[in-house]
Amino acid sequence: MILVGILFAVLLLLGLPVAFAIGLPGFYWFMQSDIMPMSIGVQKIASVSQSFPLLAVPFFVLAGHLMNESGITERLFVFSRATVGWIAGGLAHVAIVLSTLMGGVSGSAVADAAMEARILGPTMIAEGYSRGYTASVIAVGSLITATIPPSLGLILYGYVGGVSIGQLFLAGIVPGLLMMTVLMVTAWAIAKRRGYRSDAAEPPSFGRVLTALWSAKWAIAFPVLLVVTIRGGLFTPSEVGAMAVVYAIVVGFLFHRDLTVRKVLKAFEDAVSDIGMIMLIILMSGMIGYAIIFEQLPQDIAASMMALSSQPYVIFGLILLMLFIAGLFVESTVLVLLLTPIFVPIVTRLGIDPVHFGVLMMIIVTLGSMTPPVGVAMYTVCSLIDCDVGEYVVESVPFVLAVLALVIALIFLPGVVLFIPHAVF
Repeated sequence: MILVGILFAVLLLLGLPVAFAIGLPGFYWFMQSDIMPMSIGVQKIASVSQSFPLLAVPFFVLAGHLMNESGITERLFVFSRATVGWIAGGLAHVAIVLSTLMGGVSGSAVADAAMEARILGPTMIAEGYSRGYTASVIAVGSLITATIPPSLGLILYGYVGGVSIGQLFLAGIVPGLLMMTVLMVTAWAIAKRRGYRSDAAEPPSFGRVLTALWSAKWAIAFPVLLVVTIRGGLFTPSEVGAMAVVYAIVVGFLFHRDLTVRKVLKAFEDAVSDIGMIMLIILMSGMIGYAIIFEQLPQDIAASMMALSSQPYVIFGLILLMLFIAGLFVESTVLVLLLTPIFVPIVTRLGIDPVHFGVLMMIIVTLGSMTPPVGVAMYTVCSLIDCDVGEYVVESVPFVLAVLALVIALIFLPGVVLFIPHAVF
């Protein structure tokens, strides 16, 4: 397995597409194995594609693109601006709240960051916000989108780790709202110190907020509907994904009347590209995931960690530290697929709820998309608003530290994460 890991790292450094950087080491393991024939490896690729829960991924990806084309994003932006635009650093708070609301729509941090960089980036810079501050608020704020349901990362974690996706969805709500709060406090503190003005002179009237809320009602209702239908047993997470597609089309055509046949075709085109990339990574991970379990790597790592400390929370913290370091160099989807089979048995053995671990794992590994050296969201936002990466790194430090402080607090407060899933289930 050491050679497999080295080969994976080398292929990533050489710039090979992630799916092949995972797949080729998997093929190598089966080729050099005296026990496992190559036919088993091919079967593992095929068997991964036969998973019913995995259908949730393409459905939610398509639903996200359809909702973006149906005018939902614009209405959420208006609602966010009406509710928090009056606070010091108003547009920064709009970006953070918009990321929270977009969590119930797209489930993709990078997609949210790119959208906000196009919509909010130029306006914030024109209003006098520094490019680094603008990029940091948008990029790090998009982390909330990957935490609030329906999070694609949590779907993959639940599928690979055998954890209830419904409970993971519910567990992401409170951490997502807390993340919104700490990032808004951080943005406010920086804005007050620098004299960034608010977007509005005074708090909005109740009527204005109510009007904006009514305009965005179909977007805000979706995550609520998602949770209710899963808990009520009406749909599985996969079936809710299919419902989300129908919901987006009905809202876009009948209620918002912004959706056209051309926009639907564009949404399908964008979704096919995203789904193809994600599914190829998932399929290729089937072989190496089997190799990890066959070589009893989780048991070996668990034994090594138990030797370091007998305190569950110390080991929990060490695992998250390892994931944070790995997330700096490897894309979050890959880490979820490769490391979930390793760490879920370890945390379960420690007595830590795998739902609690899954939410914090997703926050930590997705944070790597907002940090150098290979942060996808970071580079996306910086390129769209023409921000120097060095300036972004300096400006993002307070926001990243705020997120890490929240994660440390949630390690020792599992009840905060598990309150809703335990109450509902």
